[in-house]
Amino acid sequence: MLSDENKFRIFTGNANPDLAREIASYLGTTVGDSVVNRFNNGEIQVMVNESVRGKDIFIVQPTCGPIVNDNVMELLIMADAFRRASAATITAVVPYYGYARQDRKARGREPITSKLMADLMVSAGITRVVTVDLHAAQIQGFFNIPFDHMLGGPLMAEYIKSKNLEDLIVVSPDLGGVARARKFAEELNCSMAIIDKRRPEPGVAEVMNLIGSVEGKTCVMIDDMVDTAGSLCEGARALEKFGAKEVYACCTHGILTDPALSRIAASNITELVITNTIPLAPNKKHPKIKVLSIAPILAETILRIYNQWSVSQLFEPRNK
Repeated sequence: MLSDENKFRIFTGNANPDLAREIASYLGTTVGDSVVNRFNNGEIQVMVNESVRGKDIFIVQPTCGPIVNDNVMELLIMADAFRRASAATITAVVPYYGYARQDRKARGREPITSKLMADLMVSAGITRVVTVDLHAAQIQGFFNIPFDHMLGGPLMAEYIKSKNLEDLIVVSPDLGGVARARKFAEELNCSMAIIDKRRPEPGVAEVMNLIGSVEGKTCVMIDDMVDTAGSLCEGARALEKFGAKEVYACCTHGILTDPALSRIAASNITELVITNTIPLAPNKKHPKIKVLSIAPILAETILRIYNQWSVSQLFEPRNK
């Protein structure tokens, strides 16, 4: 698979080492020898135990919880270590891009933290970024280095197809997700509907109307992430009131902070499909939650970057 495995190495911090190992296995290699520990005062210690001089380095490290800032610092410190060790290139494979929801100033005196994250990555020596389903696609513009924005929708669409569900319709949970829902509907070769909602206060969603008809349909709601699941479950209840036969949900990033699990368990959602961009903790596992592996997509992306093949071909429409 690799033209010269000796010049290609995958490393990982503590955010999602299982995903890194799965990617490495897919590519027929192993995760590089490094240790990311803590000093007694909590500072992060990185030790790289093999030569990386002149090599193309890929760091698999989502900047997710449970301690977001620790995972961010691990990524930055590892990148600095590889730069000082004379690595040829340093690609940050960040399946979940933390702080993505802080991509603009919604009111006065607010930071744009997702831009700050971009500046920190570049300053640390990262030469390329790979991520999956950004909360806002325009975050790519915060970087002046190559940026590959991969999609989790096709993976989840293949899973939904495998269930052979009848009378499918894709539903966008809000007006901002219409483009994502349209692509998902094209993958499933079905129609779509849109939930019109408002937010009377942060974290609270109120469904106002439905654009389209879901009467007697099997609905598949699609979003980039599920956090507390309040909007998702409220949307599912609304779809049931509008006559939906059954409701599924597909969200690439399963953040699932409290009280997400209890809400999902009590909801009319038949199944919530997520990916392993964020590791699912044992205490967050539930019969209603299905986890798909993003590793093959990321491995193919890494392979194409390393061999200087087209990455965009992964997005090209496939035969339905």
